[in-house]
Amino acid sequence: MKSFLKVGMGFGMTSATITTLGLMIGLQSSTGSELAVVGGILTIAVADSFSDALGVHIAKESEGNFTHKEVWQATLATFLFKLILASTFLIPVLLLPMNIAIWTAIAWGAFILITQSYQLAKDTRVSPLNTIFEHVSIAALVMILTHYFGLFIASRFN
Repeated sequence: MKSFLKVGMGFGMTSATITTLGLMIGLQSSTGSELAVVGGILTIAVADSFSDALGVHIAKESEGNFTHKEVWQATLATFLFKLILASTFLIPVLLLPMNIAIWTAIAWGAFILITQSYQLAKDTRVSPLNTIFEHVSIAALVMILTHYFGLFIASRFN
């Protein structure tokens, strides 16, 4: 796979997974509102996808080792991967009770991160277990923190 597509896919998928799960858990913990969680997922899917794509665009331009076309391809790949993957987290929220939807989304996110981390480790010839542990641990930390921040916000503003 071409490096500019790896950049867009890797960044877009990772960001979509961790950001969307963090937002879902934080909003659920703070509001308990399905509407807030759905609105948050859609906001991540659109606004944050554009934001991350622009961030990749500027980062790749500043590196100077990508052609103008490759910069735009990495930008588009980042946007599309994040938009599509973040949107998949809507499925359990729309189809399942919220408490089950959150756990289903966590399982889906773990599957994405484990699969992506395994492939990365294989491509770079490093230990898959270490890579998976590192990436899943970071995601778990984000989810734990956003849960407790959500509880704090609920206690402070309710």
